[in-house]
Amino acid sequence: MSDSADFMRLALEEGRRALPACLPNPPVGAVLVRDGVVIARGYTQPPGRPHAEAMALAQVEGSLADCVLYVTLEPCSFQGRTPSCAESLVARNIGVVVVGITDPDERNAGKGLERLRSAGVPVFLGTLAQEAQQALGPYLALPANRGG
Repeated sequence: MSDSADFMRLALEEGRRALPACLPNPPVGAVLVRDGVVIARGYTQPPGRPHAEAMALAQVEGSLADCVLYVTLEPCSFQGRTPSCAESLVARNIGVVVVGITDPDERNAGKGLERLRSAGVPVFLGTLAQEAQQALGPYLALPANRGG
């Protein structure tokens, strides 16, 4: 399996594992890939616990310069009850980030992508965007907690 769409499908599957415990946060999924092989997976934990990206990052040590993260929703740029996922990815020197859809939360809304790009991380937006919107859309409008 080496196609971006295949890896994003795996991330969408991970996101489904988050329900219902993650609510009111959206059920985000993430898959970390090195040399075409999934090396870590994550999904949104209950409020106040790690986001999908943090769950995946915790499974791998050291630099991630040779890795690609596939994540269904734009990584958060702000610190709430959990650290900023975008900052954590930059700190771990992530190689590439592939994102399904942007986060409409006004606290983020493109800022996570901007933070990654400003650190020199290549970001690709829109992989399986329709599927990601279908999976996440109903949960993105929930009154939020949305800080973790």
